[in-house]
This record gives sequence, structure tokens and C-alpha cells, in this order.
Amino acid sequence: MDHPTDHKTDAASGGNTLRWRLLRRGLLSYLGRSARKVLLNRTFVTERGPERWLRNDLDRFMREVQGECDALRPIAKLDALPATGNRIMVELAILTISAYRVLCRQGVDPADARAAIADTGWDIYAGQLALASQPFRLTTRDPVRRVQKTIRLLLRFPFTVSEAPGYAAKSWVDGDDIYTWFTHCPPHSFVRALIAEQGDKGELQAFAESWCQYDWPGADVIAGDGKRGHYERRKTLSAGDSVCDMCWRGKVLKASQKREKAPEPSGN
Repeated sequence: MDHPTDHKTDAASGGNTLRWRLLRRGLLSYLGRSARKVLLNRTFVTERGPERWLRNDLDRFMREVQGECDALRPIAKLDALPATGNRIMVELAILTISAYRVLCRQGVDPADARAAIADTGWDIYAGQLALASQPFRLTTRDPVRRVQKTIRLLLRFPFTVSEAPGYAAKSWVDGDDIYTWFTHCPPHSFVRALIAEQGDKGELQAFAESWCQYDWPGADVIAGDGKRGHYERRKTLSAGDSVCDMCWRGKVLKASQKREKAPEPSGN
């Protein structure tokens, strides 16, 4: 749990404490590791034709991403967020959007830039989920317990649920399933604030095609039973809906077992 004094100190300094400078450097390094794995092993569709990157291209990309992050960070209003985990997630969203913008400026086709950033982000997110779920995958073979325990852990950190401007959500268990209905998502709010201020140059679509698509395979990573279909969502904030109505299934349902309508929230 965050210590309130730590958060006030960060806010008073404009988020420029040594703690946050080191954290941002670590997140940038984390992005660089995934970018090396993904971006150096693909062909880009560019205005100049197909291109493959060399190491110096990646180095230039990372320098420009860092500069773009510095330019976009004030829009995020990080100091208003109520929890460290919320803020870390927004820092990751800033990296995502900065990377997309830099690729587009370097002449990469926007659709290909979105795909490249989605693949890079998935490498990061899959690693986070594997780490968070590892204790439960080691201590139980039951995918229901793995999924429910991991989601409860993630709701404490980094998706620390409180109220807007932080993550706002209701969560409850129904049989083998755990539901998390988010009505406010700080990374999504950052993207919305950015396009409200500067116009939408594809940033919302880049966010929707990366962050908003990860939980389907992510739930399967958490369950760790070799099956697909541990996640369901009908609505999402990035599409203009009022909620991300997430259902994390401990057991994969057959088509005949699936509900036509999701249950209404019961409790918090």
C-alpha cells in the first residue's frame, strides 16, 4: 500500500523525485528490452518501402521516445493519481503512445506502427502477468484458483482500485468466474486528454489495438492450463462505452454454456 507521505512528497515535487526518475529510467529500459526482441526482428512498412532496422535505428528510436515522453507527461496529470500502481500504469501508457508517435514520424505506416507497438507492449504485459501469477501457478493446479487469486492481487497492485481519477471498478465472484467492471481507467483517460488537447492522430486506435486486446491471451497465461477462452468482454471505455465489463473465467465454457447477457454487479 502506498504511504501517503510518499505520495504527497512526489506531488509537491512535480513527480521529479529521485524515486520517480529511477522508475522512469527502469520502465524505459524495460521497453528497450522488448523493443530489441520485437522491432529488430520484423520488417516495417514505410513510406520508403519495406525496411528492417539496425541497432542504430533502435537507439535513435529510444532516444526520441524518451523525449516524446517528457513532452507528453504533463498532460497525464500524474500527481493527481491516488496510488503508485495507477501512476506506473499511466507511465507505461505514455511510453506506448510516445513509441507510436515516434514510429509514425519516422515514416512507418500508421497501421504497421500500431501492430509493432502492440507486439512490443504484449511482450511487456505478458511478462508482468506471468510474474504476478507465478506464485499461484506454482502452488495450485486449479485454473479457477489461479485466475481468481491473480486478479485479486492485481486489483491491489498495480490496478489499485479507489475512485476517479484513479482506477474505479466493481469486482465480484460468480461461481468459477471473477468479474472486474472498470468505469475509470487512468491510462485511457490520459489518451483521451491527449487527443482532446492535440487532436487524434491515431493514438486512441493505437491504445485500443494494444492495451485493450491484451487480456484475452493474458487470462490464458494466468490460468496456465493450455486452453483458450478464459476472458470475455463486451464493452470497453476506448470504444466509448461507460464500462469495461471484464469476465475472467477459471474454466473455459462451451458455446452452449455461454450467457447471452453478463450478470449485473453484485457488491464491490
